[in-house]
Amino acid sequence: MNSLKGSRKARVFAGIALASAAAIVIAGCSSTPTEEPSDGGGSSSSEDLTLKLGSLLPQTGSLSFLGPPMESGVGLAVSEVNEAAAGITIDLTAEDEGDTDTKAYETSITKLEGAGVSAIVGAAASGVSRLILDGNVSAGILQISASNTGPDFTDWDDNGLYFRTAPSDLLQGEVLGNLIAEDGAKTLGVIYQNDAYGTGLFENIKSTFEGAGGEVVADASYNVGDGQFDAQVATITAANPDAIAIVSFDQFKTIAPLLSNAGASPEKWYLVDGNLSDYGSSPDTNFPFSLEGAQGTKPGPALEDDFTERLQTFWTGEGNSEVNDFTYAAEAYDAVVLVALASLAAGSTEGADIAAKMQEVSGGSGDGEKCTSFADCAKIINDGGTADYDGYSGEVTFDENGDPQGASIGTYVYGADNLITRTN
Repeated sequence: MNSLKGSRKARVFAGIALASAAAIVIAGCSSTPTEEPSDGGGSSSSEDLTLKLGSLLPQTGSLSFLGPPMESGVGLAVSEVNEAAAGITIDLTAEDEGDTDTKAYETSITKLEGAGVSAIVGAAASGVSRLILDGNVSAGILQISASNTGPDFTDWDDNGLYFRTAPSDLLQGEVLGNLIAEDGAKTLGVIYQNDAYGTGLFENIKSTFEGAGGEVVADASYNVGDGQFDAQVATITAANPDAIAIVSFDQFKTIAPLLSNAGASPEKWYLVDGNLSDYGSSPDTNFPFSLEGAQGTKPGPALEDDFTERLQTFWTGEGNSEVNDFTYAAEAYDAVVLVALASLAAGSTEGADIAAKMQEVSGGSGDGEKCTSFADCAKIINDGGTADYDGYSGEVTFDENGDPQGASIGTYVYGADNLITRTN
């Protein structure tokens, strides 16, 4: 899949920002009186905030398949915020996070800090976020991730500067563990990635499955960057479990053929958000067989056709191939919209000021007016009210720890074409 590089995207969105700014200037020349800012701190249409936003998403590395859906979600939201001309313009700088093995994020964070960003959407991987979060907090940069699921972020000492639009692994592990048990499995083997993401999910899958009366009879871990998984597959298949859970990123493309060759049928496999994808019949997927019957889970509700069509139109319009998988696209879109609304409500582009309004604009205050688009929410704020944004990823509603409430986990099954269908 093709992906816009950071420098090109920066130029694209800078152009969008300039176009939106020009529209605001033209509107300001009309004879219509402008409103004064409300006492509630909201920004009026006569004010033009310029929010310097960064994105740190996987253009390369073991999560690169998540790059197009997440980058298209961010890009679409930025374009729609700017087109709304509601008193705030976003200037986006996009950089590559890579992964904990390639360490592309180290150079990218330096570039984002140099660009003067007040907020960052990312990183995608919990492992990368753990390595950059303290630095962002020290710099006063708000960080919001669309896909971090590590439970420890809930209690992180982040000065109120960290948020996420994806739920904790505690929820996904519980859903998957129960799914395996409800399918009748009594024994389970687990192959998992030896990092915060993998161990967190493994522990929650295991505790839920065993709490339902099952037994994890074998488990085997591997390190990020490993390319050989024969030993892990041998450990699992030797125990002959009723079901096998694979907690990985794109290493699944190598693990799957090994499991198949060892006689483990895909009907016994259970995947997670890091590897649950539409693999189709493309030769580069490394699947010379059908995944029919394999199941998995990933956060997020079923997406509306209008939203996915807008994502495709935007993304292909930037010269990219179509988005083949929409994992975390809605969460990335909502992250941008919430940051923009919080900035507008605060009348400021400072990270701490934006963070102070994030819970409010997500409905955490409990007294806001419901709205489902940036434009509608911005109007409420500019008219002196309190907006309560409900997005494509759900109601969101941040709690005091920056975690989303009311999140959903979808369950999926593979057909003979290696494409997934949502079952719940």
